[in-house]
Amino acid sequence: MAKKPKKKGAPSSTIALNKKSRHEYTLEDRFEAGLVLEGWEVKSLRAGQVVLQDSYIFLRDGEAWLYACQITPLQTASTHIHPVPLRSRKLLLNKKELARLTSAVDRKGYTIVPTAMYWSKGNAKLEIALAKGKQLHDKRATEKSRDWSRDKQRILKGAKRQ
Repeated sequence: MAKKPKKKGAPSSTIALNKKSRHEYTLEDRFEAGLVLEGWEVKSLRAGQVVLQDSYIFLRDGEAWLYACQITPLQTASTHIHPVPLRSRKLLLNKKELARLTSAVDRKGYTIVPTAMYWSKGNAKLEIALAKGKQLHDKRATEKSRDWSRDKQRILKGAKRQ
């Protein structure tokens, strides 16, 4: 049997990105975590009503929790539920991943930040990363190297045309 061709206009699986995390932190190890969500939250995610900018991950009692992630309820939500946009949501990770995150945060001074939220096989997944905070001079150096690589690409592109 032949495989079905993929649709050209297929929607992206990415729900939300946290671009601020790349600027504020040096990201190292990345993990994929599931989310414990309510029905209205899933509908809001499908509509793209989520903000990851100021959210963070907190480890408590051997579990990982997502705090300050705003999922805005849709206007068409049912009347018998009372949605809380900023409630804390439990992350689903296995024991080895939790132990690794806990040791890095406790001993090495890392922070855990969410970097992206996306769909994977119909389930909402959250990409989290172990991160170290950047100081001002680190941010400037990163920006300078990014600008130089962009200029270098322009120069090389211009040389190829001639």
